[in-house]
Amino acid sequence: MKLFAWYRKTSLITLNLSGFILGCLSGLILWKLGDAGLCNTPAVVGYIAPFGNILVSMLKMIVIPIIFASLIGGAASLPLTKFGKMGLAVVLWYLATSLFAAVFGSFIALLFNPSLSDAHTVAQSMLSQAGQMMKSAGGSNSPLLNILYSLFMNPFQALAEGHFLSVIVFAILLGLAARCVIESDPDAQTARFVQQGLDLLNGFQAVIFKIVDWVMRYFPIGVFALSTHCFALYGAKLLSSYFQVALCVICGISLMIFICYPIMIFLFCRQNPYKVLWQMREPILTAFVTRSSAAALPVSLRTAEEKLGVRNELAGFSLSLGATVNMDGVCVHLPVFAVLAANLFGFTMTPTQIFFLIISVVFASVGAGGVPGGSIFLLFLVLDNFHLTAAQSSLIVALALGINPLLDMFETACNVAGDNVCTYIVSRKIKMDNSAEK
Repeated sequence: MKLFAWYRKTSLITLNLSGFILGCLSGLILWKLGDAGLCNTPAVVGYIAPFGNILVSMLKMIVIPIIFASLIGGAASLPLTKFGKMGLAVVLWYLATSLFAAVFGSFIALLFNPSLSDAHTVAQSMLSQAGQMMKSAGGSNSPLLNILYSLFMNPFQALAEGHFLSVIVFAILLGLAARCVIESDPDAQTARFVQQGLDLLNGFQAVIFKIVDWVMRYFPIGVFALSTHCFALYGAKLLSSYFQVALCVICGISLMIFICYPIMIFLFCRQNPYKVLWQMREPILTAFVTRSSAAALPVSLRTAEEKLGVRNELAGFSLSLGATVNMDGVCVHLPVFAVLAANLFGFTMTPTQIFFLIISVVFASVGAGGVPGGSIFLLFLVLDNFHLTAAQSSLIVALALGINPLLDMFETACNVAGDNVCTYIVSRKIKMDNSAEK
């Protein structure tokens, strides 16, 4: 009972950080014991992994209801002109930061100039999986076309299957339509019925956020299980073979989070950026351990409204859209493997190739989606710029697959940090923060 009382009284950030550190240590110990033949590590991990998977499942369980309720309420509560201004500001910011991240990631990759001496040996176990991915990629549309095709679909199917963009589009259209009905004749009985429906939806959203509070109390246990799982299976060997690649990606993403984003916050908001960034710690940590922007979305929404003071209308739209299309971490990550390909296959990247690399990375990042490891599939699109053979492209993707469990943690943390930074800055610039209401 005393342990349970201590658990409830201790702050979540302390519990989450403790769970992550203990999980990393436990995972490394299990990996070392398994490597020495003293422990059946996969069997042990099989008992631990479900506790982490449960956390991810719980977060995904509530993310679609939150998106749906937040976007309808947000779109219906604003005048149409103000909603258009808000949407334009968010979309332009996401495009600008994705372009900046792609340029920055390409610069870091060219500066570090990563290479891998035993690439064929390291990638051998992943080549078959990379080949299967290449077959799938060959028959698919470009990320931009996939996005356009997925905007409109059966809303019930989209809700059931968790198609983010379709849910976002339908929820916004529903909210705007409700706003039009209310504005057309506020005193009409139909308008009153629509308003009652929106009030009910706001109550539903409050109930969902109460579930988020319950999920967060389980969070440290899930964090421990997820981090143990990752490090027990892969351990230090991720860094031993891939040291240059890992150093390049991790340094680039760390600079993006702790230098570039704070500079943006200071320039646009004239506030201490690290205090603001500290308020975003929970969603960033959630993204880090779950490797999923979608799973981190409920935490981002609660943080934006309760700690960053962002109004619900903006937070619901900006963060939901960002979890789908804004992938700054992907923009930093993908150029590293393009430069690695140039070094492995002995060609020099021309300014024209670098330009098309940046453009393709931006489009690829839009198609990455909010699921773990979504960026790996898009490497084929980026590598097309260099006219590699099928075997060469498969080799690079196989190398990326080998280190992806580690790099994806940093990449997703950067993605979610970018979503929250955008939402915070836009809220201050267009006066959609709580301070503007006072």
